Amino acid sequence: MNSKKDVKEIVVCVTGASGAIYAKRLLEELKKDKSVITSLVVSKMGVSTINYELNQEIDDFYKLADNIYNEDDFYAPIASGSHKFDSAVVVPCSMKSVSAVANGYADNLIARVCDICLKEHRKLVLITRETPLNAIHLENMTKLAKLGVVIMPPVPAFYSFPKTVDDIINFTVGRILDNLGINNNLVKRWGDE
Repeated sequence: MNSKKDVKEIVVCVTGASGAIYAKRLLEELKKDKSVITSLVVSKMGVSTINYELNQEIDDFYKLADNIYNEDDFYAPIASGSHKFDSAVVVPCSMKSVSAVANGYADNLIARVCDICLKEHRKLVLITRETPLNAIHLENMTKLAKLGVVIMPPVPAFYSFPKTVDDIINFTVGRILDNLGINNNLVKRWGDE
């Protein structure tokens, strides 16, 4: 059994942007790693998107995480910088959430977790979902990138010759895991045979 200090807590936040499959696959992969515990926050629109895109009830989705918090729960441990979670990922991340984080508008637990990452200098990864991007989107993402936030639109790579949608999803999830410092074999590395 791992001691508490050997365990890494990763907060996974899901907004209403399209791409709930990325969150599902990420949680499935993190669940396999016994050195990781996950805390999950799903926005109200995220719940709708999970139901619509994955044809899955939210209670089944919640089973993929160790801890679940409501987006309005500012009494959750992860709502405080004194709670020592390691990193956070917003997957998928709507432009509304990007704007909230970039402008310090922590009106829900997702934005608050991101605000904590910024103020406590913890790893924050945003899987931004929008296309095309307007100048406001780009300005907000640039502001966050200058603060050290990893901005990662789910852009597939074709040097690995993906054959299925799962291959494309796995590539993005593997890169998310890389940025969170989690070993994985989902990504065909450049130069690997």
